[in-house]
Amino acid sequence: MANPPKARTLGGLKKSGYEVVTVKHELRKNLIRKIRKGEELFPGIVGYEETVIPQLENAVLSGHDLIFLGERGQAKSRLIRAMTNLLDEYIPIIEGSEVNDNPFAPVSKFGHDRVKELGDKTPITWLRREDRFGEKLATPDITMADLIGEIDPIKVAEGRYLSDELTIHYGMIPRTNRGIFCINELPDLAERIQVGLFNLMEERDIQIKGYRIRLPLDVYVVASANPEDYTNRGRIITPLKDRYGSLVRTHYPTQVAQEMAIVEQEAANFDGVGIPVSVPEYMKDIIGEITALARRSPDINQRSGVSVRVSICNYENMKSNALRRAIRLKEKSAVPRITDLQYLLASTHGKIELETVEEGRETRLLDELIKKAVLNTFGRYFNVQDLEPLIAKFDQGLSVEVSEVMPSRGYVKAMSGLAEIREATEKLKVEETPPAVASAIEFVLEGLHLNRRLNRDKVEGVYRYRG
Repeated sequence: MANPPKARTLGGLKKSGYEVVTVKHELRKNLIRKIRKGEELFPGIVGYEETVIPQLENAVLSGHDLIFLGERGQAKSRLIRAMTNLLDEYIPIIEGSEVNDNPFAPVSKFGHDRVKELGDKTPITWLRREDRFGEKLATPDITMADLIGEIDPIKVAEGRYLSDELTIHYGMIPRTNRGIFCINELPDLAERIQVGLFNLMEERDIQIKGYRIRLPLDVYVVASANPEDYTNRGRIITPLKDRYGSLVRTHYPTQVAQEMAIVEQEAANFDGVGIPVSVPEYMKDIIGEITALARRSPDINQRSGVSVRVSICNYENMKSNALRRAIRLKEKSAVPRITDLQYLLASTHGKIELETVEEGRETRLLDELIKKAVLNTFGRYFNVQDLEPLIAKFDQGLSVEVSEVMPSRGYVKAMSGLAEIREATEKLKVEETPPAVASAIEFVLEGLHLNRRLNRDKVEGVYRYRG
């Protein structure tokens, strides 16, 4: 980040020719500049390039306060925080101001008194863009004092009159003056508190405890809301909703590739453990497909949504089990297998809500989703007819045993000399290492089983594939 400008007094700021603009004008100006330069507006946001981001750009250009409406795990908070990238790197404020007073036009009594007393010698400081973002999670116990402000009894005890503006302890919104303020889960905010935001949204000022204090704030107001909350647990009252200029609907990734791009960006890495963990593309596809199927399942409450966090946590758990196996078997690298997917229940539990509560239903449902995901993914990589020579070997008496604790070299040894399985695994373009080959073999065998071309028996954690 560049160093702040050198001006340290109001006089120096005047001489520099610096011009103060409103937050909405600032956002619009920087958005236009970034679009013209072809810069990435919101790094790390995947899958919104053709849907959400154009609507967000329109809202900023229009100067609209806005609401992001979407189910959990749709990057609403991340997108809002990323909007700070559209602010200037630094802005000048009167030094010591609690409400980021504009040196040319202060709004607080402190700012007015400071400029009146010191004139051009009024000291200023430069506020970073990161410090111009305020955020509050809406909960039923939030008070107007939290958001707007309250009389500070300590300041009264020091001898100030109640009518003196300097007795006020400002809330979060005034302290975010000349910045972006976000209210997360807005419908959960008590209706009487929502009413208290009317002036902020329309007249752009606030009132505290009935005192005749007018504090004309310059704040860009953003909110997030979940459609389920919108209709059940709480609601945004109509007059407040009307004051937001735009409502932008977010969504889950529409493609498995987008889902997995987010997962790889957000998932924990395993660097530094001494054992590299490599995930084949087909295993990534399976993780993404499980979530995609869950979002279409009639057995899962779609009003609550199926967050991208399901994919992230499943991906991490799958890699963790592969790493755990490699450590125990003293293998030099780790590659997830189909048999590792049985451990996804722990990372899925609690993240989906079933339509009907039934003992053991969640386990059975996840098992069905995994099987369907493997089947769908297998179909993208193979045509079963092309594997007829391999199926014929099983029909002639071949059988293969696999398990999540079986050493990788055991797979290579068991399938050595079988050209048909090698031809199949080569299509997957995996590394020529025993862990990678073992993973590919399991994928091929399970895919054939799910296509009803091989039988599979399970005995004490060992799966036996046969014709």
